[in-house]
Amino acid sequence: MSLRSGPILVVEDDPPIASGIVRGLKLAGFEVSLATDGRLALEAAEREKPVLVVLDLNLPEVDGFELLETWRTQLRVPVIVLTARQELEARLRSFGLGAVDYLAKPFWMEELVARIRARLHLMEEGPRRVLRWDDVSLDLDARVVSREGMGSLAFTRHELDVLVYLAERPGRALTREQIGNHALPANEERDERTVDSHIARIRKKLGPAGARIKTAWGIGYRFELPEGSA
Repeated sequence: MSLRSGPILVVEDDPPIASGIVRGLKLAGFEVSLATDGRLALEAAEREKPVLVVLDLNLPEVDGFELLETWRTQLRVPVIVLTARQELEARLRSFGLGAVDYLAKPFWMEELVARIRARLHLMEEGPRRVLRWDDVSLDLDARVVSREGMGSLAFTRHELDVLVYLAERPGRALTREQIGNHALPANEERDERTVDSHIARIRKKLGPAGARIKTAWGIGYRFELPEGSA
């Protein structure tokens, strides 16, 4: 259950997606309220005093950007944008209007729950395990990767599993077999080429900070944190 009093307000106009989110959040122990358009969202936020909002951007009546602009001064609760829009402009505009997180569709329900708990729970229960290097932070508990000025990065579940596996073992040369066996599911490809493909995409998404994932020639890969990282 959330440590704060009040529902999570889900603002989503697509019925199957909305019902899936509501069902998933209720199964995770949250109280949930649903608004299916922007005008209803404004009314629900004023009436129900949510502790957090999960917000789609493309909404009828009042769109997500207008809601963010209104809520920035009036609501003052965390807003997680959950949208099919993946372009950088939409991300930057959302953060500029006060969103605390940005998750692109399609998404994993488990990841949405983790991000919500990171906002409502973990800061109150105790310190989170966060690795920081260069312009990147990796929240190991919430499973969220962020870059300064860009907010949360869009990683697939398997890419994130590989990155976390490496980052939790800094300085160790890990074979591709170790990485595949521990970070990738048994029912999917775990061969060397698959591991190499995941590493290449992770490096690209991390930008310059991806250079911390070193190739250990003849072995596999090694994650090197700069001195003083925590």
